[in-house]
Amino acid sequence: MNYEVEQKFPLSDVAACEARLADLGAIVGAAVTQADRYFNHPGRDFAKTDEALRIRSVGEKNFVTYKGPKIDATTKTRREIELAIPSGDEGAHQFAELLAALGFREVATVRKRRRTAHFDWEGWASEVALDDVEGVGQFCEIELTADEAMLPAARAALGSLAKRLRLQAPERRSYLELLLGA
Repeated sequence: MNYEVEQKFPLSDVAACEARLADLGAIVGAAVTQADRYFNHPGRDFAKTDEALRIRSVGEKNFVTYKGPKIDATTKTRREIELAIPSGDEGAHQFAELLAALGFREVATVRKRRRTAHFDWEGWASEVALDDVEGVGQFCEIELTADEAMLPAARAALGSLAKRLRLQAPERRSYLELLLGA
């Protein structure tokens, strides 16, 4: 079973973070717009169980993602299952209808502009995202994927990358939690 090992940090100077990424040889890609529609389970409150279910639309592509509860106190390490669903507005709409028919309730939509860089850090395939989240602010999100046996090493690599990028004050709340709390 794979886990997403992630931390995000508020950014006051996006250009400085991008320059530090360039120092590592990372190339930050063009911005893409993402819309994440979050749903709550009919029989349990995901806000209380620390789970998430969303439909993410990136251009014409759509994905449904389940995120399990965080499993540690410092990072946002959690099980993640993501599947492609039919493309286009109609594909996202039909899947949302299916969820509604099953009793799921739409909670909110998080919209962001994201620029990503993919590179090797200490032997790990790393992704760094520079996010401008509507109604929430600007963030740098760093992410690795690891199986259960490699979680301590992945967390250590994540921590050293955050230090190298001079990122401080990690934010454990999701963008959804931040948006709903604003």
